[in-house]
Amino acid sequence: MFINEEMKNKKDFDEIYSAFQWDIPHEYNIASDVCDRLAENENSLAMLFEDEHGNVAEYTFRDFSIWSNRLGNALKRFGIKKGDRVAILLPPGPEAAVSHLSLFKIGAISVPLSQMFGPDAIDHRLKDSAAKAILINDQNKGKLSEIRYCLDCLNIIFVFGECEGEEIDIQLETLNSPHTLNTERTLSSDPAIIVYTSGTTGLPKGALHAHQCIPGRLPGFEMAHNFFPHHGDIYWSPADWAWIGGLLDSLFAPWVYGVPVVVFQRKRFDPEKTFEFLKKYAIRNAFLPPTALKIMKQALEPKQKLDLKFRSIHSGGETLPVEILDFGRDVFGSICEMYGMTEMGFVVGNCPEILKMKPGSMGKAYPGHIVEILDEEGRILPPGKTGEIAIHRNDPGMFLGYWGDSEGTLEKYKGEWFLSSDVAWKDEEGYFWYQGRMDDVIISAGYRIGPAEIEKCIFRHPSVEDVAVVGSPDPVRGKIVKAFIQLRKGEDPSELLEEEIKKTVKNRLSAHEYPREIEFLEQMPRTTTGKIKRHVLREMEEKRKPSLS
Repeated sequence: MFINEEMKNKKDFDEIYSAFQWDIPHEYNIASDVCDRLAENENSLAMLFEDEHGNVAEYTFRDFSIWSNRLGNALKRFGIKKGDRVAILLPPGPEAAVSHLSLFKIGAISVPLSQMFGPDAIDHRLKDSAAKAILINDQNKGKLSEIRYCLDCLNIIFVFGECEGEEIDIQLETLNSPHTLNTERTLSSDPAIIVYTSGTTGLPKGALHAHQCIPGRLPGFEMAHNFFPHHGDIYWSPADWAWIGGLLDSLFAPWVYGVPVVVFQRKRFDPEKTFEFLKKYAIRNAFLPPTALKIMKQALEPKQKLDLKFRSIHSGGETLPVEILDFGRDVFGSICEMYGMTEMGFVVGNCPEILKMKPGSMGKAYPGHIVEILDEEGRILPPGKTGEIAIHRNDPGMFLGYWGDSEGTLEKYKGEWFLSSDVAWKDEEGYFWYQGRMDDVIISAGYRIGPAEIEKCIFRHPSVEDVAVVGSPDPVRGKIVKAFIQLRKGEDPSELLEEEIKKTVKNRLSAHEYPREIEFLEQMPRTTTGKIKRHVLREMEEKRKPSLS
């Protein structure tokens, strides 16, 4: 554990931060740490898997260790070697987990892809990473058919399932491979995985992470889960393993501590079945993205009591409205907000057990992470001043760079600082308050307005399902605040409702922040991770008012 017993006993967040020191070995391999090290106990449970038909299977760390040895040998036999990129297009489950482990063991670089991707999204990532091979199941093979002819680098298709033509039956090849494997010696700084950004602006970039990305995020992970692990912990998340929060935080981070993960495989997120599942497996720890929390809140009847066994939950990706935090407290005990990104792990967050929670705040910088607010010149701003969140470039959890894009990587740094493109301010006690993306900040009549606070205010209205606030061109103010609102089922747009929402923001925030325009949408434009594409809404407004842009 990175937060040792001596530090825990301090029960003071700032003292733990001051006492913390990194201890990352020179040589380190993810698979050795999260799997092989734990395989000596043949009964140590690693995964409890339930498929979409309700079939349940259990896998131990020894199962995964032997399976990944065999798969690693099979991949090597087909020419996969250290440094090769290999894509993984599989649903969360044992096949996806063992695929990553085997690639780490032979020193190759895994490239996780989401099942939600269509052919164009897959095509971009395979070409950009120059993936030599792909591990896929027969349910996803059809997505490759229309792009296969133009993928020059993709030489091998390994299939879990029925094969056609030159496809390789990787299950059969694995069974016919030796069960022992000498894991490639890797430095902690050697590349291990390429995780693609969600592409909120421009094409998704491949964030290349080293093996040390796992230990680099563990201090924050431990504190977000109230000093993880405790005896009896069992972990679950609905997050897709194509994303860094799903794969690293919901699979490999728990496995470092030998904590089993539960995988509940379903084609779509069903809140009612999810509540049943949480009770059935007595889930104690979870990562719940904001979108999942909102859906779960809507599905729960007022004052409905649930016999859940949760000890800790963390969430991140966007600021949680007060109503969701209240829901989390009532149903789960608490929700710990944290801040990270595809390029970087847990750097800011809360620890409910010892840190006073301030609703709306992301929390404080976690132990081992140096985080500041910078102005446009790269100078550290004092408390209360709004600027860009920046993380020191020597952070062990920092990505190695964007794959094949050295220029784009350089643009993310100013001196010793990695620039997040997120705007926030820090208060006198060191708490960070998120204001939005750099592009989201609205300059209206000289005021710099962050959309997050306005969105939180509007979201509290009982008719509002979701909201996104952007700047819309205006001849007098330069930009005005405009709110795009998705209403709850059964609610209809009206001038009366529009005025009511405007008045709410005026009264609860300020006169210069209220939305001068409101537009009701049936659906918000979203990324595959569920984040609202505010840039799409901004561009739509600029096209509508070209003479003012």
